[in-house]
Amino acid sequence: MDFIEVTLKVNADFADILTAELGELGFDAFVETEDGFSAYVEEEKYNQQDLEEVLARYADFVQVEYTVQKIERQNWNEEWERNFEPLFIGGQVSVRASFHEKPAEAKYDIVINPKMSFGTGHHETTTLMIENQLTLDHQGKRVLDMGCGTGILAIMAGELGAAEIVAVEIEDWTVENARENAELNGYAGIDVRLGGAETIAGDAPYDIILANINRNVLLEDMPAYKAVLKPGGYLLLSGFYTEDLPMIQQRCEELDLTYGSHRVKNNWVSAIFRA
Repeated sequence: MDFIEVTLKVNADFADILTAELGELGFDAFVETEDGFSAYVEEEKYNQQDLEEVLARYADFVQVEYTVQKIERQNWNEEWERNFEPLFIGGQVSVRASFHEKPAEAKYDIVINPKMSFGTGHHETTTLMIENQLTLDHQGKRVLDMGCGTGILAIMAGELGAAEIVAVEIEDWTVENARENAELNGYAGIDVRLGGAETIAGDAPYDIILANINRNVLLEDMPAYKAVLKPGGYLLLSGFYTEDLPMIQQRCEELDLTYGSHRVKNNWVSAIFRA
């Protein structure tokens, strides 16, 4: 069986949505790229008309460019490895797939098999969040990861010594993948939940909350985060652009969250606030 690769150039705010849509069409492997993602499906399951219908539904909301190519089965592993390059973040963190060797110089080593989920570390927001995590003391702390994707930030929290970790995602297949990656890295105890901000209502307070989603969701869900953040606790946010930072800061100030610092990479931002 051969495969079809569809590579989409699309705004990151719509990448998760289109990933879910293509998943419904039979695509079962996804790899992040610098400006979108590549999706893979067995050739016999591919239908060009179905793909065009999905993209047409979003044409009024986002511009999407895409290419389609056939990949022979014998080249599948080579193609997967070509697209998923191991990363080294902040001079300390190795992020790799299971078929990569662990770098000898890595202080922290995270293995991610992304399947249909986002969060391999290749996107700027994930890298920025990990860099910010490295600046905070996680030892013995209670950590929440909202919009966890592959679970990479929750796993990073475990690597940094967090005692309790909760991760939340809205897609059931993403929850499954996050659980698999958590177990793969020795953190089967991470509580991965299906849902949104409603799943954390009434939770015991968290020392650190991680939320790498998008601007609109962050603005809407910020009160829910504040409600379960310990006094003096940290809120790490990403998934928005530099021009959105003032809006994010204003919303945080309304909730008595104090701005600490932020990092920028290719116009993407990750910011730290404190209760």
